[in-house]
Amino acid sequence: MKAERNIAIAEAWFAAFNEHNLEQLLGLYDEQARHYSPKLKARQPETQGWIEGKSALSAWWEDAFSRIPGLRYDVVTLTANDERIFMEYLRKAPGEEDMIVGEVLEINGNGFITASRVYHQ
Repeated sequence: MKAERNIAIAEAWFAAFNEHNLEQLLGLYDEQARHYSPKLKARQPETQGWIEGKSALSAWWEDAFSRIPGLRYDVVTLTANDERIFMEYLRKAPGEEDMIVGEVLEINGNGFITASRVYHQ
């Protein structure tokens, strides 16, 4: 079942993210994957919150991991169907208040993330 596969992809995503393992994290994505984040929009307004491709994703996360070495996400809920997974998690960053975040991963038939969208206040 693809929904179960998508949950496994999300679990691998959290493991790679929390280890700050950029290679493993990027390995989950399609070459042309798109990503939207309000934090990206705030830090790089010219993007309007959107980046595309693995090199842009790499640069974004590499910057985040170097700026916030203790950054981690704790899973709250995972809800999947055959094409996407909704991830609700607690963003934890040293010196910052914990933040509840929702993120949607769109996953293609080959099991690669083609788009991700982050939602938070």
